[in-house]
Amino acid sequence: MIAMLKEKVTETYLIPVVVIDDAAKAGDTAKALITGGVNIMEITLRTEAGLQAIENAKLACPDLIVGAGTVLSLDKCKEAISRGAGFVVSPGFDPVIVDYCQKNNVPIFPGCVTPTEITAAINSGVDVVKFFPAQVYGGIAAIKAISAPFGKVKFIPTGGVDNSNLAQYVIPQVFAVGGAWLCDRKHINSGDFQAITAACQTAVKIVKENRG
Repeated sequence: MIAMLKEKVTETYLIPVVVIDDAAKAGDTAKALITGGVNIMEITLRTEAGLQAIENAKLACPDLIVGAGTVLSLDKCKEAISRGAGFVVSPGFDPVIVDYCQKNNVPIFPGCVTPTEITAAINSGVDVVKFFPAQVYGGIAAIKAISAPFGKVKFIPTGGVDNSNLAQYVIPQVFAVGGAWLCDRKHINSGDFQAITAACQTAVKIVKENRG
């Protein structure tokens, strides 16, 4: 599963961070992403609808990789996986969650922004980490600097990235770029799925133009 996920992410280099308030809209949201050229989504557990939204999105688009974000406990991690989550993202490094995912062959991207956290991730067998909030912690300059001693680690910068600065994040040290701008919460709530598709199409075009 881990190899398949990495291959899928590599296709688009983008991971939309999706906050859903009404689980009934998860299916149309997923379809809008696919139409925009993005084959993956991270549905956060920030709302009560998150877990059901994961299930609904997966049912609507079986080929879409749907992950769970903002996973803060092992119980939520287990439930998200049982609902169909194909990967797990946590805002910080939680060794309990990381260990469970590793043992069950579920891709886990823990939040790591310091050398100590990255070292802990490496020692746990993780080679892709979330760099959040990216702009607050120095953005692309910080990623380039901190990657020097951690050559085998790839980063998922999230937070403060959008289509205006996406191009600078298309570098070898970055595994993928995450963000809510690809799937704006207000567009989901208003049913403006065309706006979601348009944002994704623009981002996909930027990535293609800047990849070597």
